Amino acid sequence: MKQVLLIMLGLISLAATAQEKGKFEVYDFDKFKLHIYYTNDVLGDASYIIEGKKGIVTLEQPLFKDNVSEYDAYLADLKKPIEQRITNYHLGGTGNHDVIMPQGMPEFTKGEIYGGMMSGFAQTFGDAIVSIPNGKTTEVKFETTQTYAGVKFGFYRGATSDFPAASIIIGNKVYYTHWTPAKAHMNHLQISSPMAIDAEIAEANKALNSGCELFIGGHGGAANIDAVKFKIQYLETMKEILANNKTTEAFIAAMKKEYPDLQGENGLEELAKALYK
Repeated sequence: MKQVLLIMLGLISLAATAQEKGKFEVYDFDKFKLHIYYTNDVLGDASYIIEGKKGIVTLEQPLFKDNVSEYDAYLADLKKPIEQRITNYHLGGTGNHDVIMPQGMPEFTKGEIYGGMMSGFAQTFGDAIVSIPNGKTTEVKFETTQTYAGVKFGFYRGATSDFPAASIIIGNKVYYTHWTPAKAHMNHLQISSPMAIDAEIAEANKALNSGCELFIGGHGGAANIDAVKFKIQYLETMKEILANNKTTEAFIAAMKKEYPDLQGENGLEELAKALYK
């Protein structure tokens, strides 16, 4: 839990910048459509709409008011009833609407770690973000499959080093977890300890073996299976480099040598601090 708290503090410390408008991207899987909303907010959040033939499911609604307005307008234009709203890793602008959350997550959001994070956001961003949602919450058990708007949603435990939320398989085509896999350096918010390396490798292997075609996250949008394979290889290499180097300076140098010019290199110093503390 201490590691999770450090992640929270890291998120709160992100610098606020002028926000650009978000954008939408749509993937058609025949039986359902996945609408990805890139918020372009300072937290790098992504929100989703799963559109079935006759109804809609939302996943991780936005937190910032400007994004909520844009997202809700797009949602209304789809002209289908919202059958379910899923809040998994990120509390957002669901207002007084009923939501579902993975088992144990509602209580966690009220605790010191997540509650402290939301209080920090309120202090940092003020009136730019929505109020804490106050609708009825129903918990969904892990290792179960639910059907909403004619689409199957499988709820499975996420990475053990992360919040106690779910990795969700949508329509047997899309794999959702907290962080979208990317061909880039991982940061200290994802890998906050040596233990987290193994936890993320295990989670990435679950994604790889899921049979899904598209991989999405609360941060980062969408990626294909090559990004998942890269993530596994990258983390295995990181684990070796960590074992073979005794200082943060040596670790950073070895990572740069192994992955020259890889995006996110400027985050290696904070990553090294997390791994060697």
